[in-house]
Amino acid sequence: MNPPMQISNQLPSLALLRCFEAAAKHQSFTEAAEELGLTQGAVSRHVKELEEQIGAALFLRQGRGVGLTDAGRNLYRELTLDLGRLRQTIGNAVAAGSRKEVLSVAVLPTFGARWLIPRLTHFRSEKPDVELVVHSRTEPFNMMENSVDLAIHFGVEDWPGARLSQLCRERLAVVAAPELIDEFDLREPANLLHAPRLHLSSRPLLWDAVRQTMTVVDGSIRTGSYFDQFSLIISAAVVGLGAAILPTYLIERELQQGSLTEIISVPDTQERSYFIAIPAGEIKPLTVQFANWLRKQVSPQLG
Repeated sequence: MNPPMQISNQLPSLALLRCFEAAAKHQSFTEAAEELGLTQGAVSRHVKELEEQIGAALFLRQGRGVGLTDAGRNLYRELTLDLGRLRQTIGNAVAAGSRKEVLSVAVLPTFGARWLIPRLTHFRSEKPDVELVVHSRTEPFNMMENSVDLAIHFGVEDWPGARLSQLCRERLAVVAAPELIDEFDLREPANLLHAPRLHLSSRPLLWDAVRQTMTVVDGSIRTGSYFDQFSLIISAAVVGLGAAILPTYLIERELQQGSLTEIISVPDTQERSYFIAIPAGEIKPLTVQFANWLRKQVSPQLG
């Protein structure tokens, strides 16, 4: 293998880096070739050229497959972040086009799909010259490094490197489809103990808060069907698979249309909120305008 290239401004070509990224992701030159629209031989040659430029083996050939070396794992971990930032930078530039401003927003997936996105037409009508770049994120991240102007965070006021301001508290309610309410006479909340229940895997204690409001003690309150996303629970509740505890902001449409009916409100035992997160440092005026607009979208029942 050739000596490692001298440390300088010289970089491997983007084609080499993309081939390595795809091969490392799939642990397969064949699958990488399918993703990139290349031949398996072309991917292998690109990876070999990158190894020669770096001066280290990146893959261990294992029969018909490949595995990453320590050097390969380290490069893949860092390169994934670097290429992600590059893609985001290019995406922002493309979105901007000849427009004056771009606003990059990160949002929780279900919150974005069910609360934010339906309201964005109103923002666009107020700011027609603004292009939005919306990212799906579930955990805090470095907003400066990722060039994100504003994010929405759920939980407690804890996001290193960001300034947080409360958007709204979470309001939970037990809801069910009208047919299920009739079948189990759920207009009487105590009957919830005998109806099928839907649970969120990451928050298995929600139904305990409901039981505490009742005089009946039932150790089986946690039995029922479990789902790992609120979006799945909503679909299951609408078709009558069980009663569910859901944030009311996620089911505004279903409550308005009558496909779900609120039975009782659920006590807030953890006091978690939705926050607007803005990176520390200088803030552009558009970010402040969008944050103010977000606060105006919060209805009294959510605030």
